[in-house]
Amino acid sequence: MQKQPSRLALAAAGVTVVLWASAFVSIRSAGAAYSPGALALGRLLAGALVLGTVLLVRREGLPPRAAWPGIVTSGLLWFGVYMVVLNWGEQEVDAGTAAMVVNIGPILIALLGARFLKESLPPRLLAGMAVSFAGAVTVGLSMSGGTSGGHASVLGVVLCLLAAMAYAGGVVAQKPALAHGSALQVTTFGCLVGAAACLPFAGQLVEEAGRAPLSATLNMVYLGVFPTALAFTTWAYALARTTAGRMGATTYAVPALVVVLAWAFLGELPGVLTLAGGALCLAGVAVSRSRARASATAGTAEST
Repeated sequence: MQKQPSRLALAAAGVTVVLWASAFVSIRSAGAAYSPGALALGRLLAGALVLGTVLLVRREGLPPRAAWPGIVTSGLLWFGVYMVVLNWGEQEVDAGTAAMVVNIGPILIALLGARFLKESLPPRLLAGMAVSFAGAVTVGLSMSGGTSGGHASVLGVVLCLLAAMAYAGGVVAQKPALAHGSALQVTTFGCLVGAAACLPFAGQLVEEAGRAPLSATLNMVYLGVFPTALAFTTWAYALARTTAGRMGATTYAVPALVVVLAWAFLGELPGVLTLAGGALCLAGVAVSRSRARASATAGTAEST
């Protein structure tokens, strides 16, 4: 039976969700000055520098050989492909459409986790994901101004779909690696693999950094230090202590937090439909996580 996550693991997941939500605000600024590949490479280099420094200070060294297949796969898919195609996709579609398409990721994680990791799909998890996905669609429609008011190209939708698939594949590949390496090791070397895969964009990064405003460059560095280095590490820590499907469902809190952060930092006042969608996202996460409390209660009853 899957071990129930500790409070520390839940707190780590919470840190991840908040920082990933903040990334959408920073990408608004950085993405205006940097092309998709250059932004991904700059973010990954900043993240790898921080992670590598911490790894050296902690003297954790190289992860075991058994962890490398998962590290390389997740590094290529999640740190590499996902970041580039998502940056590109958000230039082709409005934020609402991107949110709707990318949010099939948690559903794919649950299905792939069941297929390849032999994880169960409890009814509460499926119900919670359904509620959260409905909330993500509601937020997306409200942000894009409805089906006719937003800007969406076929290429953009395909890119966002590819981003969701890369995200899901990366998470499922990372899970078994965490059985052999620490969260810091798996995250650091996954980030390095992603950075190496993005090196063809180095020329663009150097050229664009020379003319980019300071605010855009600072946002790119922020993306590397916090939503990448810190948030991916706290994610890996939490993922090692629960199922991939349940962790994927937790990320449905991101759209709700993006609404709040956009309101606070960008002055974008959310409408009633947006607020309702955010509430649905949070309600679905609560439903998907409720089994842990129920199981813990049952386990206490059995031991008395």
